[in-house]
Amino acid sequence: MISILKYLKPYWFFMVMVFVFTLSAILLELYLPTLMADVVDIGIVNHDISFILQTGALMIASALLAIVFNIISIYFSTKAALGLGRDIRRKLFLSVENFSLKEYEKFGPSSLITRTTNDIKQIQDVINMMLRMMTRAPLMLVGGIVLAVSRDAVLSLIFLAALPILAGLIFFISKKALPLFGLLQKKTDRLNLILRETLIGTRVVRAFNRVEYEKSRFNQANRDYRDTGIRVNKIMSFMFPVMMLVMNFTSIAIVWFGAIRIDQGMMQIGNLMAFLQYALMILFSLILLSMVFVMIPRAEASAKRISEVLHVKPEIVDARDELREENGLRGHLEFKNVTFRYSGAEKPAVENISFTAKPGEVTAIIGSTGAGKTTLTQLIPRFYDVESGSILLNRVDIRRMKQHTLRQKIGYVPQKASLFSGTIAENILLGKKDATEVEIFEALETAQALDFVQEKEDGIFAHIEQSGLNLSGGQKQRLSIARALVRKPELYVFDDSFSALDYKTDAKLREALKKKVSDSTILVVAQRVNTVINADQIIVLNEGKTAGVGTHEQLLKENKIYQEIVESQEKEESA
Repeated sequence: MISILKYLKPYWFFMVMVFVFTLSAILLELYLPTLMADVVDIGIVNHDISFILQTGALMIASALLAIVFNIISIYFSTKAALGLGRDIRRKLFLSVENFSLKEYEKFGPSSLITRTTNDIKQIQDVINMMLRMMTRAPLMLVGGIVLAVSRDAVLSLIFLAALPILAGLIFFISKKALPLFGLLQKKTDRLNLILRETLIGTRVVRAFNRVEYEKSRFNQANRDYRDTGIRVNKIMSFMFPVMMLVMNFTSIAIVWFGAIRIDQGMMQIGNLMAFLQYALMILFSLILLSMVFVMIPRAEASAKRISEVLHVKPEIVDARDELREENGLRGHLEFKNVTFRYSGAEKPAVENISFTAKPGEVTAIIGSTGAGKTTLTQLIPRFYDVESGSILLNRVDIRRMKQHTLRQKIGYVPQKASLFSGTIAENILLGKKDATEVEIFEALETAQALDFVQEKEDGIFAHIEQSGLNLSGGQKQRLSIARALVRKPELYVFDDSFSALDYKTDAKLREALKKKVSDSTILVVAQRVNTVINADQIIVLNEGKTAGVGTHEQLLKENKIYQEIVESQEKEESA
């Protein structure tokens, strides 16, 4: 929690204002019982109507001014708390954006969403309450005790019995609640995960008649969350009845012993009324403190989860001694004995891979499922770093380049087409934010997407739903390809990006690519032989290792694995 509080530093002025206005309001509130005692002991006893009216008017003015000061205090505390929430949310988002895929997979999207929304909201609410209550309660507690003792020191001994009970109760409940609040946040993660999976995979769930199973899974997570929440609230609900009981018995004791002291002539009625008001203020300040202590355990659990993300050091960072290319090359890609394994894996995903992809040429990678094709494409933009060996772009190790510089040279089309809610134009502009409409249409035409885009009523300004749910698989792939093409990079990486296209569209697209991007290096990962048949070189992968390199004709003559791939696909097509 302390590590999170440092983000309050820019809001020191607001915190000072909270303290100033809260202190002013409390001084006025503490002044009211004294005025009331004077009304009773002086005005009423002496039948002095003018004194009563004057003092009453002063009480009204003090009360109104205290209300105004409290409103101003709430305004400044809210500004500080919301500003803190915004800053942490931005910091968290930027931290996640800098994660490599390894760190991203460690937390998972559902947990990161919960931490960015729910957890930060918990901290924001607690900070808002702390700024107000943690300023107000101690001042009211100290001021109330001082004024109560000044009224009657003997009667103040009652607090020696009441205050330790309340303090012990707050400590006991906070200790019990802290682990449960952490567990509650984990249950929130689980609930969010299941809900997200079900909503994203709704088509699969319905296609396989798994609706009832998903309902059962969600209901179980929902029940777990409910049961944990009930356990927490049972503990919390125990606090306030006990506090009210202590508070009421304290009031009874004050009235009882106060009446005895009045009967003995040691105290006046007005003083007893003022003392009772101060006692209620003291006890109320402890209730305010207890409310803060109730919220702190949950905020502490949230702060811990947020700190876990903020304190992660990304595995992939920019090199301090960046090398700049001075060799005039453009898109020259070279793998040198590259080996990579995923975290916790027993054997490498790719091992000792070496090849060169040159500008103006198409290099294709083919192999069975799990051969390591996608892994290779993810190493190029440094989504992961190699375990050994090196990847060179324009004869410079990509680890010696800034990530932004490296990725600016690459037009990457992932295996799963990722589109965002917005217009078609907005999605294309992700590739190049300052692209003109002419460039957008040119990229769409090359990607064989212009026909279906023009059929839409709004053309390139037609709306796309989240993840492109209102588009077919082939349409999504073509828009993803257009997004890479509009960038006009040095190196194109197509990770099985033609799989949803029919043979005719696939052929047209490959032909258009040869004409339009002839000066760039093209790296194509594919499952279908027809997609790679005209490539300048084909790399055959088998179980993460290079099983052959050559043209289609060479491999068809010499490479057994490639022959098996071709033969199996010919059988499928003839069938």
